[in-house]
Amino acid sequence: MLSDQWKKSTKSGGGNGCVEMRYADETIEVRDSKLGEQSPVLRFNRTEWAAFLGGASEGEFDLPE
Repeated sequence: MLSDQWKKSTKSGGGNGCVEMRYADETIEVRDSKLGEQSPVLRFNRTEWAAFLGGASEGEFDLPE
């Protein structure tokens, strides 16, 4: 579950080359972990986030082979 604290995926291997997420004020926020507080923040509402996760799980964003 997301919270007001930034969280990286456990799949990141502990490096700084990933994204971080948090849930704040009914908004999902995403930023670049290597930039930390200097990173621009992308904000999504629940509907937008659900659409993104659905597309990702269905392979909609996979790179061409």
